[in-house]
Amino acid sequence: MKTKYKIGSLLFAAVVFMASSFYTLPYYVSKPGMAKELEPIIKVENGFEEKGNFMLTTVRMGKANIYSYLLAKASKYQEIYPVDVIKRDDESDEEYTTRQLHLMESSKLNAIEVAYKKHGLPVNYQYKGVYVLNIYPGMPADGKLLPGDRIFKADNKSFSSSELFIEYVSNKKEGENINLTIERNNQTKDISLTVAPFPDQPSKKGVGIGLVDDKEIMVDPEVTVNTEEIGGPSAGLMFSLEIYNQLTKEDLTKGYEIAGTGTIDPNGEVGPIGGIEQKIVAADKVGAEIFFAPNEKGIKDSNYNAAIKTAKDIHTKMKIIPVDTFDEAVAYLELLPAKK
Repeated sequence: MKTKYKIGSLLFAAVVFMASSFYTLPYYVSKPGMAKELEPIIKVENGFEEKGNFMLTTVRMGKANIYSYLLAKASKYQEIYPVDVIKRDDESDEEYTTRQLHLMESSKLNAIEVAYKKHGLPVNYQYKGVYVLNIYPGMPADGKLLPGDRIFKADNKSFSSSELFIEYVSNKKEGENINLTIERNNQTKDISLTVAPFPDQPSKKGVGIGLVDDKEIMVDPEVTVNTEEIGGPSAGLMFSLEIYNQLTKEDLTKGYEIAGTGTIDPNGEVGPIGGIEQKIVAADKVGAEIFFAPNEKGIKDSNYNAAIKTAKDIHTKMKIIPVDTFDEAVAYLELLPAKK
């Protein structure tokens, strides 16, 4: 009888544990992710090889349940964030994922532009339409368009920029129909919507989508960047260094394992990112010897200063290098003696 009672108690505890693990809290937990070599995922046509490696660094982010929340509370290099810090107001999980993947796509385009221009090669863009990032609840697009849809015609008209598309839609009268031609899952379809005022801005009219340009970069030699499902803009700097290195005969890695993080804009400016502490831990685990960190013009609470603090705390031998621009990172590498 006691044995049956014990088994029943264990089964009940197991069911409670499983059920509670599926109940999420209004928080996200981030922890050290991976440091991934870039040469296998970035290929410049007929590009030069390198002796060392450039690596992107990531954090692992997920919704918190009671167990991951308590574990993060007890862990030094796990962080807890309220949902509204990670996601925008009324942003669905699908919209958040779409936004992160688009930020990664923009990061890749900026990195290619910076690297090719640094090498003195021309860069051109082909406009393909507008890319739907999010849908405003209660507006005409709600339930008809989805995050990730590509709109490439309105009333059978093509546009050369998102600004012209927005201007065309906003010039429509309230209640007037607009026919959008979209691409979704490699299939083309027409969707008819009615122009309406935004509930919080009655003077502003539209169909209720947040959008960005969908464009393709045109460069020679060709370059491919296969990031699969990695999202966010924080790999921009490291992308640009890897692409530039494959374009350049002299190997900038000099045989070192080089990690780093930071956004990149088309002018080569390096911007701050989140989770720098976890990225230092991830880079140290794979034996990185150099880490580029956004300097943020030397402000007190910069990514660089946070990285230095973490590096000292985990007793890593990795060199932390502050950078504000792509050119600064290249200049550092050009002066770096080759690894013996």
